[in-house]
Amino acid sequence: MQRLNNQTLATAAQVASTPSYDRASAQAGIVHLGIGAFHRAHQAWYTEALLNKGATDWQIIGASLRSPTVKNQLAAQDGLYTIVERGADGEKFQVMGAVKEVLVGPESPAALLSVMADAQIKIVSLTVTEKGYCHDPASGNLNLNNPDIQHDLVNPEAPKSAIGYIVAALDARRRAGIDSFTVLSCDNLPNNGEVLEKVVLQYAEKASAELAVWIRANTTFPCTMIDRIVPATTDADRQELEGKLGLRDEGMVLAEPFSQWVIEDKFCSARPAWEDAGALLVDDVHAYEIMKLRLLNGSHSLLAYCGYLAGFDYVSEVMREPVLAKLCQTFMDREVSQTLSVPTGFDMEHYKVELRERFANPGLKHRTWQIAMDGSQKIPQRWLQTLQAQLDGEGNIDLLCLALAAWIRYVSGVDEKGDVIDVQDPLAADLKALCDASNTPEETVRAVLNMQEVFGAALGGNAQVLAATTEWLTRINEQGVLAAVKAELA
Repeated sequence: MQRLNNQTLATAAQVASTPSYDRASAQAGIVHLGIGAFHRAHQAWYTEALLNKGATDWQIIGASLRSPTVKNQLAAQDGLYTIVERGADGEKFQVMGAVKEVLVGPESPAALLSVMADAQIKIVSLTVTEKGYCHDPASGNLNLNNPDIQHDLVNPEAPKSAIGYIVAALDARRRAGIDSFTVLSCDNLPNNGEVLEKVVLQYAEKASAELAVWIRANTTFPCTMIDRIVPATTDADRQELEGKLGLRDEGMVLAEPFSQWVIEDKFCSARPAWEDAGALLVDDVHAYEIMKLRLLNGSHSLLAYCGYLAGFDYVSEVMREPVLAKLCQTFMDREVSQTLSVPTGFDMEHYKVELRERFANPGLKHRTWQIAMDGSQKIPQRWLQTLQAQLDGEGNIDLLCLALAAWIRYVSGVDEKGDVIDVQDPLAADLKALCDASNTPEETVRAVLNMQEVFGAALGGNAQVLAATTEWLTRINEQGVLAAVKAELA
């Protein structure tokens, strides 16, 4: 079967929308670190809309800091790939041309740094997940014990981390007298721009005090809020698209029809007019971001851990189980909503209904196991801030403690059938060791809650959280998730 590429684009155009601009003459203005599926279905999708409107100086040079997988997928396709939007009403296909080239950091750090230092690049954006910030989630400080950070400080010309690349490229621009680029975080972190700025400056101060001063004076780090469900692509998905497109597309990505992007309008250099593609440029992202992290991401993680333990592979299957669908709604209404400040004119009740409809979308095969990854890095933002707000206001924390108990059972590495769970988490070994060394649910909960790199100092010693989480873990161990939740919500 022929591959999707420039020569076969006419074949794809019989089924899909295709780029309407001359890709050969378009110029790159963005370098994106972490060119996974989410970026290609979200920021690249907004940028593609502008390219199709004639803003052809904003193509993207993508960079992988780990694996050559995406480069290998797209190189044979001239950077083209298909977004398959799956909704309740069927599918929509769009061939994307926004990605001009994909570089792989480990193959040539110098090549990537050279591109980032080029004056033509106005924005360096990134989706490297929470762990890619090499920080302590509880304090927000740069983790100087991180092996990649230690390597990069000694080998600045050949970095491994996103932080090392950003600082080295900024230093190259400073030395060459080239204006700075805007550094744009697109990861699911509260105050993501501020978190990024903090770790970049802490790293820069270790490298050069003069450089840190220059970055403070010349570089901006806007906060963003991103939202689109992008499940992992499977070989079956590629095979299905091949039958419909008549071409093989190794780089395809799946997405729901819904997409949202709220951006703090704080750029130190030129930027694309993303608002013309549907993004929202605002003075303050915070309220939107907190609402999304606590309602969408917090509920998603709750459904992932409870659903996985109960034997469900996909979130849409979880939402078809009445007990867990009711759990999701109760969690939103009873424990999360009370902690939120709603922007003027925003309909939060409609938003919650819309979220549950999105979770239930049968077109998206969003795996509970995928959402459950890297929980130690995610739950401080998704659950713990809500939990602390409820504690401060003497509100309800029952289902938040259920969420913690389900996560603790998950990271113990054994599901309800006694099967081994492939726990993907930077702290997986430490968490499993704590669980294995504990003899009772209370010992397990106490040991895990005392991990200050996840929970900080306050929550680990909270007797109310300890008691409620222990009660839930006991019930999960004895009854299973479904029976325990059903009894609670009856």
